[in-house]
Amino acid sequence: MEEPGGGGSGAQRERVLSVEDWLRKWSTGATGFHKEHGHPLLQKYLDLLVDGRSGLRIFFPLCGKAVDMKWLADMGHSVVGVDVSEQALKEFFADQSLPYCEEPVPGITGAKKLQSTSGNICLYCCSIYDLSSAVVGKFDGVWDRGALVAVNPCDRQRYVTLMSSLMEKNSSYLLVTVLYDPTKYNGPPFCVPESEVKSLFASDGVICLHFR
Repeated sequence: MEEPGGGGSGAQRERVLSVEDWLRKWSTGATGFHKEHGHPLLQKYLDLLVDGRSGLRIFFPLCGKAVDMKWLADMGHSVVGVDVSEQALKEFFADQSLPYCEEPVPGITGAKKLQSTSGNICLYCCSIYDLSSAVVGKFDGVWDRGALVAVNPCDRQRYVTLMSSLMEKNSSYLLVTVLYDPTKYNGPPFCVPESEVKSLFASDGVICLHFR
């Protein structure tokens, strides 16, 4: 967990950001959540995600232009991401000097699929809630560094239900949350305490391991 402070998340329950709000963040450069280098927690706990396996399908929810996607793809894994910002996805390919092709996504109005010509990185430009296993298949691992803490608090259960539907039986879910006093900051990122993480994932039999 990344911890600016401590506290619960009740004060943020009514906070709602629209798609336009997120697109504005990208267009104005208000993307302090983006890391220019690989995330140290993913690097530190990579073994928990891959568990000695190779050639995995790994999902990046609300991926933005996370550099970790190329890092994992270079290891031989297949990476799939989703974000509402086409700008972010195109900047990812540009920043990583990766050629890609673009095509519409059948069944999802206005959605686009941007795929590296090598085929091992596939990014969807649409709402994450438009996705299903019928569209993207299922995954062996999920790297959730800034997704659960970014979705509107009222949508958390919907989000977790979707994530569960996209996971293979033996998949691993690596999650980074944040803790702080929500009366002093509106978010995002939103405060998601350990008790809520356990409650959200409990019905799916997920074992939650938190490292500080």
